[in-house]
Amino acid sequence: MNQKRCEWVTGDPIYIDYHDNEWGRPTHDDRKLFEMLSLEGAQAGLSWITILKRRNNYRKAFDGFDPGIIYKYDEEKFEELIQNEGIIRNRLKIRSVITNAEAFLQVKEKYGSFDSYIWQFVDGKPIVNDWKTHAEVPAATKESEQMSKDLKRRGFKFVGPTICYAFMQATGMVNDHIRNCYLHPGNQ
Repeated sequence: MNQKRCEWVTGDPIYIDYHDNEWGRPTHDDRKLFEMLSLEGAQAGLSWITILKRRNNYRKAFDGFDPGIIYKYDEEKFEELIQNEGIIRNRLKIRSVITNAEAFLQVKEKYGSFDSYIWQFVDGKPIVNDWKTHAEVPAATKESEQMSKDLKRRGFKFVGPTICYAFMQATGMVNDHIRNCYLHPGNQ
């Protein structure tokens, strides 16, 4: 079946599966939210397909993105990660996952879950957009700017407004499937 998809989806099966089964779908699982925030930070300056192709390596390297384990990483583990050819070996990006794990746990303690905290930026329900083309989709919004500012205030790294908006799209806080995509709400 040849369905119309968002313009950014290439013919790569990994991209197609990600688009069809994950992107834009509301995510409320804390560990999955932490994973996506970590991967979006790793993606900064790179293509998303680069990260998707390494996602299983990231999951293995970072203990399934369990923040309760990651925040305890020591320098020996950090150096092990730097040597891991299956992930992006950028010191600042790797360090940010460890830093963010601790900040994540602090947010979770305060709000009961990271989900409760993060979804407040969209009043607890997805923002559904109606873009005609991918060119209309913004790189950041007032919501992603507010999220970025608050995450940074809480000690998170690699959470600029553009990364936050990509995170919002990935976790379904924002539905940016374009109008002619079969997953656009108007086509369901």
